[in-house]
Parts: sequence; C-alpha cells; structure tokens
Amino acid sequence: MGKQFLSAVALAAVGAGMGPASAWAQEAGAPPVNLAAAEARADQTVKAMTADERTTLTHGNMAIQLFPGAPPIPEDAVPGAGYIAGLPRLGVPALKETDASLGVAWVGGARKRGATALPSGIAQAASWDPAVLHDGGAMIGAEARASGYNVLLAGGVNLTRDPRNGRTFEYLSEDPLLSGVLVGAAIRGIQSNHIISTIKHFALNGQETGRQFVDIQIGNAAARESDLLAFQIGIEQGQPGAIMCAYNRVNGPRACASDWLLNTVLKRDWRYKGFVMSDWGAVPGLEAATAGLDQQSGEQLDKAVYFGSKLADKAATDKAWAARLADMNRRVLTAIYATGVDKNPVTPGGQWDQAAHSAVAEKAAIAGMVLLRNQNNALPLLRDAKSVAVIGGYADGGVISGGGSSQVQGDGGPVVSRPVLAAGMFAGIMQEQFHRSSPLDAIKQRLPQAAMHFRDGRYIADAVEAARRSDVAIVFATEWRTEGLDQPDLSLPDGQDALIAAVAAANPRTIVVLETGGPVAMPWLDKTAAVLEAWYPGARGGEAIAKVLFGEANPGGRLPVTFPASVAQLPRPKLDGSDTLDPDFMGNPPTPQTTLKADYNIEGSDVGYRWFARTGAKPLFPFGYGLSYTTFAQDGLSVDGKTARFTLRNTGKVAGDDVGQVYLVDRAGSAKRRLVGFARVHLEPGESKTVSVPIDPRLLADWQDAGKGGWTMPAGTYGFALGSDAETLGQVVTVRLPARNWKD
Repeated sequence: MGKQFLSAVALAAVGAGMGPASAWAQEAGAPPVNLAAAEARADQTVKAMTADERTTLTHGNMAIQLFPGAPPIPEDAVPGAGYIAGLPRLGVPALKETDASLGVAWVGGARKRGATALPSGIAQAASWDPAVLHDGGAMIGAEARASGYNVLLAGGVNLTRDPRNGRTFEYLSEDPLLSGVLVGAAIRGIQSNHIISTIKHFALNGQETGRQFVDIQIGNAAARESDLLAFQIGIEQGQPGAIMCAYNRVNGPRACASDWLLNTVLKRDWRYKGFVMSDWGAVPGLEAATAGLDQQSGEQLDKAVYFGSKLADKAATDKAWAARLADMNRRVLTAIYATGVDKNPVTPGGQWDQAAHSAVAEKAAIAGMVLLRNQNNALPLLRDAKSVAVIGGYADGGVISGGGSSQVQGDGGPVVSRPVLAAGMFAGIMQEQFHRSSPLDAIKQRLPQAAMHFRDGRYIADAVEAARRSDVAIVFATEWRTEGLDQPDLSLPDGQDALIAAVAAANPRTIVVLETGGPVAMPWLDKTAAVLEAWYPGARGGEAIAKVLFGEANPGGRLPVTFPASVAQLPRPKLDGSDTLDPDFMGNPPTPQTTLKADYNIEGSDVGYRWFARTGAKPLFPFGYGLSYTTFAQDGLSVDGKTARFTLRNTGKVAGDDVGQVYLVDRAGSAKRRLVGFARVHLEPGESKTVSVPIDPRLLADWQDAGKGGWTMPAGTYGFALGSDAETLGQVVTVRLPARNWKD
C-alpha cells in the first residue's frame, strides 16, 4: 500500500508545478494522452459543425420516463441518469450517463441489471489509501462500460463542513488534501476504462436542506484554502473530463451560473480544459452559459430547455454568443477525445468477473473500517463462545446503504427495503435499502457450534433477555442517510441509543457495529466493550464485518471526519433552515420569496479538525483516529519544507496497517493545524518502514486577494508534528522557510 500511495501523492507535487493544463493523468505504463492533440481535434470538429449541430452536445435529458405520458427515451439510450445525443456524421458518440461514485446506480429500478456496490465514499476515505479508491474506481468504471455507459457521474469531493449533511456518506472527508488525493485516485481508476468521470458538486455543497436555494456565504480566500483546494487537487491528480456544478448558491448566484466559480476560478485560474455540466435541475436560465456552464443536464427538471434553440438563436445573431457556443462544444469534445470515448465505443450487455469485483468491494470495506473502542481486547472475537446474541440492524438479511441517486443494488435488488416516502416522483429512490450480505450468516459460519440468538431489536426487553443469557452480545446499529434530506442531530434513529445502552447494561461484553453514513454521538460509549465503525460497507459488507470481528483482518481505517461530542461544538449548532423548512427532496423554496443563507465565514477554511483546534473543544473522536489489534510506534520525523520523512514500526504481535499523519502545527509563531502529508503502510510484527511524502506548498500558505491574488507564505519558522490522529501528536520539528508568493 505504501508504495502505491507515494506514487499517487507524488502527482500532487507534479500537479502543483505543472498545473491543470498538463497532460491528463494516466496510470503508470499507459501511453500519455496528448491534451494539445485532443484540443486540436476538437477545434476541427467544431469548425465542421453545421448550425443545426452546434447545440447537440450542449443539452440532454434523463434517460428514464419520470411520469406517465413523458416523452420516450431515445432509441440508442441506455436507461440511466442522462443522455446527450451524438453527431454520427462527425464520429462523435452520444454521451450515456449513469450515477455515481459508489457503483452503477439502480436508477429507481429503471435499470434492472444489478451492479457491484462499493462501500460508501466516507468508508473508502477511511482507508486513507489512494490504491483502494483507484481500484474501486476502475471496477465501477468497468461495470459502467459493460452496461453501455460512457460517462460516470462520480467524484463527490465536497468537504464535510457539517456532519449532519445527508450526503456525508457519498463524500470523502473534511480535509482538502485527503479528499483531493483520494478523489483523484478514484477518477484515474474510472477513466482508465476510456469513459468520462465527473468531479462534483462544484462547489460548497454543504447541506441538503434547501439545497436548491441556500446561499453559501464565504470569502474568496477561505473557499480557496478549503473546499476549492480539495477540488483543485482532485482535478490536478484525476484530470476528470467533466465537472458537475452544484444546486446551491454561492455568495448570491447559483453555483451553475457563478461567473466566479466557473470562469474565474476553474477556467481562468486553474486552466481547466474539460466541460462543466449542470446538476439535474440546477440551471436558472440561459445566462448560465456566459457564466461558464457548458452543458444543461437532465433538462426535464429545469423550467425550460435553455441550451437548445434559445442558445442557437443567441449564437446566430451575436458573435460573442457564437464564440461561447464554440467553446462549449470544444470543451465537450476535448473530454471525449482525451479520454478515448470516441475510439472505444460502449455497448450494453457486457460481462464482468463478479467474484473479482466483489473482492474489490470487500477489500475496500475492510480497509475503511475503524475500530473506535476495544476494552480489555474484547476484539477480535475468540471462537470459543458458547452463545452469542446478535441484535438489530437487519443483520440477518444484509447491510444498509445510502439513498438517493447514488443507490446501487446487486442482481435481484435489495434484501430489505423500507419506504421513506409513500408517494411522489422520487419515492422510488427514497427507500432504506440493504445489500444482500448478511453479517449474521457470516458470524454463524465462524461459530458453527455456538448457540446463536438473533433479535431484531424492535423490543428492548426481548433484546436484553437474549444478551443476558449469551457470552457475547453484538448489536448492529444503522443510521440511514440520503441525498435530499439532512440528519436532525447526531443520534441513532428508531430508539437504537436506548437499545444499545440497555444491552450493554445486561452484558458487559457488548460489541457495537455501527453502519452509519457519518458521525454519531454514542451516549452509551463507556458502557460497551468495543465499537467498530463499519459505515455502509457495500456488496460484501457482511463478510467484511465478520472478518474484522474475528481477526481475520486487522482494522486499519482512520476517521476521515471528526466525531463531535455534540452539535453544540459545531460552527453552526443549528443547521440552517432545519427549523423553518419542511423536508423536500429537491430542496426547492416553499415560495419564490423564501431565502436561506448559511454563513461559512464562521469557520472559514478551518473545517472539521481545524475548527476543533481553533476552539479547543474536545471531540468524541478526532480526525485521523483509529485503533488496531496491534501496536505501533512513530518517530524520526524530518521536514525540509518540500518533503516529510518518518518511520513507522509495528511493536505488536500481529500484522497491521498504520497511517502516519504529518501536520503543520505552527507557522511563524502562529498556531495552525493542517494535514500536509500522510501514508498508510502495512507492517509485519517487528517490521519498520521509513517513508517520504511530498508537501504541497499550498497547505503551508494562505490565499491573498490583494492585487491579482495568489498564494503567500510568510518567512519564518514552520513547525511540524507526526501523529496518529489530529490530536495525538509527537515532538514538533521545525524548519525555517523563506517568504514566497505565487499564482496557481
């Protein structure tokens, strides 16, 4: 893992020096893509277009019938998220799009064929291993291709500014370096299949409540040092063919019509050459084109088709609009040519190695599981238990998954599905669903002689009785999250906190397995023997959980987000709009006059663990935290300003993975807390490894708006510390660095 990670991180240093205009990132050994040649081909194709063809690539609809009587989908479309017609005369293929980052989506049942579900994004990020993200991306990209799709709406990288965000499970982390490096690896994996991947949702998409109109207030510098930096690193390392803009507003304008986001930041400062597609139903009007939007997606959800005849009419009478339309086409074509979509056509009905793909999903699930508590070595479980109580979480059937457009299901659909909405256009995807991978069955296989007592957890008294007469009690707790809805707080739903507390009081050997989409509060924590955060573990989640519980695999995951002790510790203890808006999947305003603002200037770029360091609040579990079945030592940190070098050692008796984390803790006398480097390393008992990681200078700098704007580092002494998490840090190592100023 270590070697693969270092090669991925090295791309950050290359990207920082060469900029996004360099060749599109390729895997080692693959022939480099000549971006200049792709742009030149695109120019020639644009010149060859007729007037009628010039808006073909700039808009498209959803490839499903949303309601009875809706127009039929095009004959050559594959049922899925979207369809953009091609130009057969010019050899330009249609773009056939599917959700999402976690696998080829189920699309509310419109596409009947199953697919392999990866663990949730936050689960993959908990691996702190780009190789895990790359392999997962390559796997779902292959299944997308075999299913007839050539665009995957993947690459979710919005930072976790609020742990109650309903899409926390889809995204990766609260840190720009970790998120950027990991999403870049996933995108490279996807695009290795000669299909286009997006990166999304650009930008500052921090909550689902009122998502269509919430106005995010944030300064330019704070945005560039946090959320935008995550996108910037991801774009540099992954070179996605497309970027999907977000629903929300940013400092006034809609994100899909933000001249600052799309033209100034993305296309001017970052020199991005691909195209910007809208989120479905996120286009406010034709003016979005001049603000930098290149393609209107899912146009049935907008008030009108803006990028069809309306755009053509403008271009026919105005040279500036004609130039903008040519640029829109050029960008879409550049992405098609650079990723090889045109030379590698897709057709539905392809096959894949189901066993191999399931193994990828299982490996990712294991890599991301985080052991949060393990009193008196309660885990791993021994195989001498005479009786075991397994309680709750539909553990007899499967493992929970997140809802919304990213929902993935295997062949046959979910083993359990609980409706959340009884009616409406989106009722089909608003269901609490469970993948067909039973933890109970996997536990039974490892304890064939033990008496197994399963209780569904609906009645506490019933669960307590089973726990009292068992050697071990294992409680599976689930917390369902979905696109379109935020969590009201950090509690477990359906009375599960009370259930866990009662079971733990009845049996001191109570193990809690959390299947959650983000942080939860755990008021019962001190009463339990062990707690394992399994997140949404995907297609092979049940088997992966059992392997970790019984020590067949050593948990090596680390938290990619801080677990607060309470919502009172957050920059915004009350989620904006949660007390005034009724739940609405699309997040539309109840009246045209309704407004909603969310002030991100409170924390600025100090997101997550940086906020906790700034306020001095003590979280339940810090960013980067995770236990193991072995022990580690970390030492030997040396830093020269460009590279950090350190040694990790396994001081225990079993093999395991450690994650070395390097933080900037002081800059010229000012306290800081910024992750600047990390490495996950596998170590046998007694083994040590010394690793080097590059330090992206932007992580040492601030963005200054003065003049033309740019990054600036003050001269002075910089302090760095090696740690096992954001709070458990070793001795500070200092290096004196000169002042520096530069542009992206």
